[in-house]
Amino acid sequence: DDDDMRRGQPSCHAKFGEATAILAGDALLAQAFEVLAKDVTPPDTAARCCGVLAHAAGASNLVGGQEDDLRNEFAGGGTEDLERIHRRKTGAMIRVSLRLGGMIGRGSPEQITALDAYGQGLGLAFQIVDDLLDLRGDASTMGKKTGKDSGRGKLTFPALLGEAESRRRAEEIIKSACSSLAIFRQQSQPLEALAKYVLERNH
Repeated sequence: DDDDMRRGQPSCHAKFGEATAILAGDALLAQAFEVLAKDVTPPDTAARCCGVLAHAAGASNLVGGQEDDLRNEFAGGGTEDLERIHRRKTGAMIRVSLRLGGMIGRGSPEQITALDAYGQGLGLAFQIVDDLLDLRGDASTMGKKTGKDSGRGKLTFPALLGEAESRRRAEEIIKSACSSLAIFRQQSQPLEALAKYVLERNH
């Protein structure tokens, strides 16, 4: 973690040291695969879930996105670069969570595709709102420092598009994400509520 505070509490590395924090991350990642392998049935679904999670968490997505984010500090770039980074970071984890739920719930290919589209939009909107909160959010409400991204030269949506356009972009993405859920009809309501929360959250 690059912040000493998260959710109003000291980050793991700040409280226990960097080595322990890295080991905790390693342990949690391994545990994720353990849960899938032990608790998901039938076995072929468990195996496919492990493969999907590995792809989302590895060099092609989460790890690669984090590396791109570090490389782009003070390097400039445009909205396409920024969207690519975010889709591979937090976005990849949100997206795979939706996809795994569909797979474990024995969803049809069409349903899993819909969840995937929703997850992709939700992840990108989450990051846009995160950029806006870093710019104008209240540190006591958020439980972490604000205003740190611009000082570190990170690419952010408000820096590229301005606050108003960034908010409009997030709203459009959430609207499109929710429209992807039409196949679920009334069963989509909890996911639509989640999308609304992501858009309106203050921490």
